[in-house]
Amino acid sequence: MPSPFAQSSYQVRFEWGSAGLARLARADVIIVVDVLRFSSTMADVITTDRRITLAEAAEFSKNGGSVTATASTLSAQSAGNAEPWEPTVLLGSIRNASAVARAAMTIQERRAARTSVAVIAAGELTPSGEVRFAVEDQLGAGAIIAALTDLGIDHVSPEAVVAGESFRALRRALRHLLGASGSARELADGVPSTQHMQAAGVRPATIDEAAELDGSDTVPQLSGDIFVPFE
Repeated sequence: MPSPFAQSSYQVRFEWGSAGLARLARADVIIVVDVLRFSSTMADVITTDRRITLAEAAEFSKNGGSVTATASTLSAQSAGNAEPWEPTVLLGSIRNASAVARAAMTIQERRAARTSVAVIAAGELTPSGEVRFAVEDQLGAGAIIAALTDLGIDHVSPEAVVAGESFRALRRALRHLLGASGSARELADGVPSTQHMQAAGVRPATIDEAAELDGSDTVPQLSGDIFVPFE
């Protein structure tokens, strides 16, 4: 029997971090959301034809989010199965929410079959390794879920509905909410993830850029161990 927390009967699902991903039923598309800073920054980095590997991404995310831990876990899970699970892994944020939703629709059209989508909010890793709720990732996931439903994918789990509708209710306050969040205050103190990006020649997305709804049409996709633009 499937777990009651697998959300397996729904086309669009929502969870937090690697543990949340493990709780969900296997999905055809995984959308990882780390708004401050990784997902928002990658949308711009990929636009400039730069490719980022998972190893580089791991450096960017030290003490600043669990996005690469989630992607790495996903890759390991896929490779370790007798019948490999090969979902399409995308990076999403407020900045490219509509583009990510369109990419999911494109994947469904190419598959010519009902396509399940798991939206994973990265959250922030605490020193003990637990995932801390991050308001910016809740809003980023909600923006993508709302965009998916606007495109007609409306068989959505209760967890995903709550995220999507909270975004709709708060969309006019995105810049304020992100700027006032604990994650933004941590970034203002110069956390290592920002320092790693700068050392690698990558300009981290600003708070205003991360809060810009649909400011980018670029969707990073994990291909092997490299992030490339979805096409």
